[in-house]
Amino acid sequence: MSSSAVPYKNQHYADLKKLCIQTKTLFEDPEFPADNSSLFYSKPPPGVVHWKRPGEICKAPHLFVEGISSHDLNQGVVGNCWFVAACSCLALKSHLWKRVIPDWKEQEWDSNHQGNYAGIFHFQFWIFGEWIDVVVDDRLPTINGKLIYCHSKQKNEFWSALLEKAYAKLAGCYQSLEGGNTGDAVVDFSGAVSEAIDLKNEKFNKDQNKQKTFFAELLKVWGCGGIISCSIRAGQQEIELQMDNGLVKGHAYSVTAVKEVRLEPRQGYIGNEAIPLVRMRNPWGKTEWKGAWSDSSEEWSKVNDTERKQLGITVEDDGEFWMSFKDWCRLFTDADVCRLINTSMHFGSWTVNENPLLNRCGGCVNHKQTFLQNPQYLFDVTKESDEVLISLQQQDRKIHRKNGQGENLTIGFSILRVELNRKYRLHDILTQECLHTSTYINARTMFMRCMLPQGRYVIIPTTFTPSIQGDYMLRLFTDVDSGCRELAKDKPDVKCWTPIFGYPQAISHIYVKGAEIHQHSDQVDGIELYVTISCEGQSVSSTIKKNTLNPDFEISAVFYRKKVSKPIKVQVWSTNLEEDNFLGQVVLPGLADDISLPQKLQLKKNGLNMAGNMVGNISLRIVTANQLTAI
Repeated sequence: MSSSAVPYKNQHYADLKKLCIQTKTLFEDPEFPADNSSLFYSKPPPGVVHWKRPGEICKAPHLFVEGISSHDLNQGVVGNCWFVAACSCLALKSHLWKRVIPDWKEQEWDSNHQGNYAGIFHFQFWIFGEWIDVVVDDRLPTINGKLIYCHSKQKNEFWSALLEKAYAKLAGCYQSLEGGNTGDAVVDFSGAVSEAIDLKNEKFNKDQNKQKTFFAELLKVWGCGGIISCSIRAGQQEIELQMDNGLVKGHAYSVTAVKEVRLEPRQGYIGNEAIPLVRMRNPWGKTEWKGAWSDSSEEWSKVNDTERKQLGITVEDDGEFWMSFKDWCRLFTDADVCRLINTSMHFGSWTVNENPLLNRCGGCVNHKQTFLQNPQYLFDVTKESDEVLISLQQQDRKIHRKNGQGENLTIGFSILRVELNRKYRLHDILTQECLHTSTYINARTMFMRCMLPQGRYVIIPTTFTPSIQGDYMLRLFTDVDSGCRELAKDKPDVKCWTPIFGYPQAISHIYVKGAEIHQHSDQVDGIELYVTISCEGQSVSSTIKKNTLNPDFEISAVFYRKKVSKPIKVQVWSTNLEEDNFLGQVVLPGLADDISLPQKLQLKKNGLNMAGNMVGNISLRIVTANQLTAI
């Protein structure tokens, strides 16, 4: 067993198995007994259940028969197609299933050493940021001698049934697996970052350019070992309703391949034409798509025999089929795209406290009086722009379904752009720019991807309404490390007063919107400008703006002041490979009133020389604010 996995319920697999072998007994799990409490809390199975060990169900039982395959699994009587679809995805990734099924060779039945069989197995799941090792006995529920839940095609193969039992143990009972999200199970199998995509809302079926971009993204995800699943939304009366085209509503499918297939050069077709295709599997192990690119459709005649063989086309109702990406976008409504990437990971809680500075449960941005009392996380985008992936996950609540409390909290988050030098918590939302707010929904995970320009940002994870307590995990991915960290302090530590240092007496917030340069030539090639803001020995710089006379600097800074009489300087510089040239500055008095108008810069005599022409003047739009409380 991996030493990094935490034993669930403090049950240590190796110790329990050793004890069973020494006492010549088969393991019986006291934490998940072979009775009705492990089966259901309100809806019993359709028949009389007998718990049987694999050796009582068939001859020569095995964990695997001829390896592990996405074709192994079939769904049982519980409505957990989402879990079975995730298992099909897992079976395609050997490095993943070997982690989920540790010591898989040692756990296999060994007819030559039957004394080592102890009726005990263990599996590992990535639960809320850590690997958990779950022990189960091999007593499985049957009706009329047949497994009633997840089972393999081969009657003597039991990896899927035992894996499902371990997952049911985490959920409290088998019935708690009724209804769920495939992406959530994939995360539990891998630690992936899951993105739920509303295909209908994104209009992938209508916009060909978006469809092309989306397929390229799925190819990239699949090529990097990602896991994809999909489903068709259904009304209450349409769950698992088979449509005329063979697809099933309210039913999770695992995507088992994403590929561009080239057509044979023949009349009516361009030789290099490629058709984007998706291959899927129905967890039922039967019932397939009947349209274009289905198993025996005429479209396959346009693909040469070699490529068809490589794709493994089989004409049988085994639940696996191909369809065009265009039809996939048209007919499926939801997809879960799970990426296997390293992210920064932060754990926290929404907690209630009467002290507003200590309260961490303020609700969404609609609750302006309490919103900034939530936890806050600061990160930097250091590239000119970067795609940021953010995942907010709450603890799984399926185990509480037995007690009628299994509903997820309604959660989400907002992203605010803040000053380049901010180090302390936000207390005034009016001075900040809220760039993005996620959807709020009672899903286990909320995900957002967005392109952000270079700058400093704060993520605020929240429940929808204030005073709703819970735990969360925040994950963030950027191409370049963002240095994501929680903002814990409200303001700088107050040191003992001295005549030299004193207390921080005021806070100045400076925002420079942009500049306007007037000169005698329209030539702008080669101009590179940036602006700095300086106060009491501290300084921040904007990004360099090239080839423009109207640079949009969008720079802000916050200064905790000790000497409020000292001025604040806003300076404009030009730069090149050899040196930086000072162009001019605005000197703001320490306690200036709010300003919202262009400020003339006093230029050096040489100004900005471009092709022999002098700059007439430079103006900046500056807003300043001085407050006596933290912002």
